[in-house]
Amino acid sequence: MGRLFYKDKPIIGLDISQTGIKVMAVDPKKWLVLGYGSVDLDPSKVQKSLESDDGYLAENIKSLMTDKLVGQLPSNHVIVGVPTSRTFSRTFTVPAKAEATLADAVEIEVDQYIPIPMSALYVDYAIIERTKDQLTIIMSAVPRVLVDSCLVAVKSAGLTPIMIEPGINSVARVLESTEEGHLPTLIVDIGPASTDIAVFDGGAIRVSGGLGIGGNTFTLDIAKKLGVALENAHQLKVLNGLSAGPRQTKITTALQPSLQRILTEVRKVIRYYNERLNDDRKLEQVIVVGGGSNVPGIGDYFTNELVMPARVASPWQKLDFGTLPQPSKQFRPRYITVAGLASIDQKELWK
Repeated sequence: MGRLFYKDKPIIGLDISQTGIKVMAVDPKKWLVLGYGSVDLDPSKVQKSLESDDGYLAENIKSLMTDKLVGQLPSNHVIVGVPTSRTFSRTFTVPAKAEATLADAVEIEVDQYIPIPMSALYVDYAIIERTKDQLTIIMSAVPRVLVDSCLVAVKSAGLTPIMIEPGINSVARVLESTEEGHLPTLIVDIGPASTDIAVFDGGAIRVSGGLGIGGNTFTLDIAKKLGVALENAHQLKVLNGLSAGPRQTKITTALQPSLQRILTEVRKVIRYYNERLNDDRKLEQVIVVGGGSNVPGIGDYFTNELVMPARVASPWQKLDFGTLPQPSKQFRPRYITVAGLASIDQKELWK
């Protein structure tokens, strides 16, 4: 009976990240935005709240819902996005005859590749491909304390959580609809404080990774290297970036160490995908998204470094804001994750 009740209610997306909370409601048939809003947070306080549930997240969710909304939300039933950098996604194969002992195979995978004991994780898995000889398994793991803290905060704010997923899964949902998402794709989501990396193939995230470098890091790099104020550094980043010009060499030199660290993590994710899924498929494209991707020339930089077509995606043509005022151009990329959460097909929830 509970499921029927839930099915009748529209859902909204709530994205919790290290630097802020975003909310959005979308009519998925028309991709019409019914309401949205965001609130910036102190990353160190978020970290503490995700580990101890001290009320900081709950207070800010309440503030967002009452004071920062543009438009209206049709219900209080939410799909919650959690920071991808705190989650683990892996795809692996096992012989078809091992299906009866799949739980044991998943436990071995967790022990080998995740630096957190199984007892401290929520682990979910599913068979996503099946041949006569082999099964392909997708596994996701999230620290229990992270999920529990988010659920307490969401419920304290008067919302009803229906599902939790890593933010990168929501990004993939939007890109699949807007950006040739049927191709095996490497997604690089550069946020303000961190970068999430994932391979999206066959309608599923196959592997994910990430690191604590983001758009704010780029601004700090430029400020330090060029000896300018943060405000000036931000302008140089978004107006000049890596594009040809009189300052290109200095800015590229400033950004190089952080970009190379991102590329190191990207190559790790690609290597895992290539080694663990040894069939004929290969990655076809790199799509760069997120608030930190607003660096002119960054698509060409990734293309040259990875020898693979790369571009910065802006899937906003898909979202129709109707009569609502749109977020300013510089803030639109921050809503891609929550748009993906809000546009999930409800049939997916009740399989």
